[in-house]
Amino acid sequence: AELSVEECCDKGVEWANENRKCASLPLVSESRECSMAQEQCCHSQLQKQSCADGVEFASVRDECDSHAAENYTCETQHFKTCCYCCLLGKAAQVQGQSCEPNPKMGYQCGIVFRSCCGKDPEGIDLSISDDAPKKQQVEISKEELDQEDPYLHDGCRGGGPCSQQCRDTGSSYVCSCFVGYQLQPDGITCEDINECITGTHSCGLGQTCVNTLGSFRCQRDTSCGTGYELTDDSRCKDIDECETGTHNCPPDFICQNTPGSFRCRPKLQCMSGFIQDALGNCIDINECLSTNAPCPAGQICINTDGSFTCQRISPSCGRGYHLNEDGTRCVDVDECSSSSQPCGEGHVCINAPGNYRCECKAGYTFDVISRTCIDINECRRYPGRLCAHKCENTPGSYYCTCTMGFKLSADGRSCEDLNECESNPCSQECANVYGSYQCYCRRGFQLSDIDGISCEDIDECALPTGGHICSFRCINIPGSFQCTCPSSGYRLAPNARNCQDIDECVAESHNCSFNETCFNIQGGFRCLSLECPENYRKSGDTVRLEKTDTIRCIKACRPNDVNCVLDPVHTISHTVISLPTFREFTRPEEIIFLRAITPTYPANQADIIFDITEGNLRDSFDIIKRYMDGMTVGVVRQVRPIVGPFHAILKLEMNYVMGGVVSHRNIVNVHIFVSEYWF
Repeated sequence: AELSVEECCDKGVEWANENRKCASLPLVSESRECSMAQEQCCHSQLQKQSCADGVEFASVRDECDSHAAENYTCETQHFKTCCYCCLLGKAAQVQGQSCEPNPKMGYQCGIVFRSCCGKDPEGIDLSISDDAPKKQQVEISKEELDQEDPYLHDGCRGGGPCSQQCRDTGSSYVCSCFVGYQLQPDGITCEDINECITGTHSCGLGQTCVNTLGSFRCQRDTSCGTGYELTDDSRCKDIDECETGTHNCPPDFICQNTPGSFRCRPKLQCMSGFIQDALGNCIDINECLSTNAPCPAGQICINTDGSFTCQRISPSCGRGYHLNEDGTRCVDVDECSSSSQPCGEGHVCINAPGNYRCECKAGYTFDVISRTCIDINECRRYPGRLCAHKCENTPGSYYCTCTMGFKLSADGRSCEDLNECESNPCSQECANVYGSYQCYCRRGFQLSDIDGISCEDIDECALPTGGHICSFRCINIPGSFQCTCPSSGYRLAPNARNCQDIDECVAESHNCSFNETCFNIQGGFRCLSLECPENYRKSGDTVRLEKTDTIRCIKACRPNDVNCVLDPVHTISHTVISLPTFREFTRPEEIIFLRAITPTYPANQADIIFDITEGNLRDSFDIIKRYMDGMTVGVVRQVRPIVGPFHAILKLEMNYVMGGVVSHRNIVNVHIFVSEYWF
């Protein structure tokens, strides 16, 4: 016998309770509805179990991050969601805040929040507020309500009867307490544990145990001693006598704090060469009395105020001589080794005992007037005959140089072209020219305006026309660029710049079954099974456009079927339309036109009424009536932006009303697919 949906659901719940997973769920029936019910109920039970485990974990551990899952699953997310929401509820209870959760937390999180907070004994109000839009009332069965709220029959819902923590066992509940509390004999209320009386505290010697709610603290018994004070957390803190003004330093001294005490230091600091006594006076240091003689041999030390001087004790030497290092005899002074150059520039100094003489060096000539050696300017004396390009005079000589782009030949006088390209001065290509060189770049690069040497990549994507190079995304690469398309549903056009939608329906790359119809949308396809209902048949004028597909069913009543004949619905159409995501939505976008052939202002004719009856999620669409070219047209507009991917089914009705009665009705079911990309 065929199993009912309730029996299939029970099988799924039973499998979840026994195996804690739904991956290898054995199907008990070949019925599609039974398989869906069995799988849905299995996942719902797993979510309920995961949520209950998360609440229990938060109640016992007071944290959620240490829970380690083998891999990330939907049940793992439900575990952490309920664990976090329970911790938020417990925190609200401890801080004395309201147990009413923020609506943005979500419905299930709100239930767990109130349960762990324990301040919602009357349960949760499921009624719809007066501000909500009025909709047609739908009677909800008990099974559907259980599926909507998995905690409806939870014994711990709203905190349960427990004063702190509650865990539902299925047939009953178990109460538990936070750390630092113990459960009373009634099994419901919790009382603080006095660790100081029970001896479970950790206070050491010299400390007194002070009980607090849910815990305890240790207080120091003995004082801290001179120079210290006891803090609120029973620690000894140094007293800064300098800051509190409890020191006894004289006015000429500065107080300096030390651990447990202080020191007085004089304000006056002595200069180098002086020492300070206990009263702060500066006394001169006699460096001459130190064990290490400050003056070298042959000199006597004379003490001065704050310093000392050394005075030479030596015989007098004649001109051209000076005392040796020991100061015992006179030796010759080598005037030629002096840095002052006694002979002057251009001379050669020749030392002699007690004297020296000067001679002119090569490249210099003796001036009889000044009686000095002066430099010979070879470049001026022999113009154009010494160097090919430029001659540079130097004291006593000269040298040849070449202009930029040339180098000096081996003879030191001639110049030859320098091939700068051999040293690779350019980052890419180099062309040598006489006396210089020129850098140039390969295709896709440009020469730097800064140094004229480096080649910089041309970012084609960043050029003023870069946004129009590629239709989707431009990726710059060294020397060129590449255009890319979305990862699926599109391919790069032959021009390597534009993106073309892949019509999977035409290419037969879809996976639609024999009974389904493939509908191409931007970036993908959809498989829809659009069949005509009873008493209707498909019309042969099925329309297939670029962005829409339409299947039209017309009434085909069986003979003598009066109810079918009297039914005002004449046609039922299914239309599929693919729309882009409107990133910048500034005004309503007209997407569908329902045309009725009738005079613009007919007399004694039917009034045509257009309406959206189902599927208008978040009121993203509306329909208006317009008169165009002698026809009454119902225009469906998108009035709010929709971020793709998105799928909605709008049910549109076109009613012909005469005398307040609908005489004719056409129904159009519009399948709207919003794509993320559109080219």
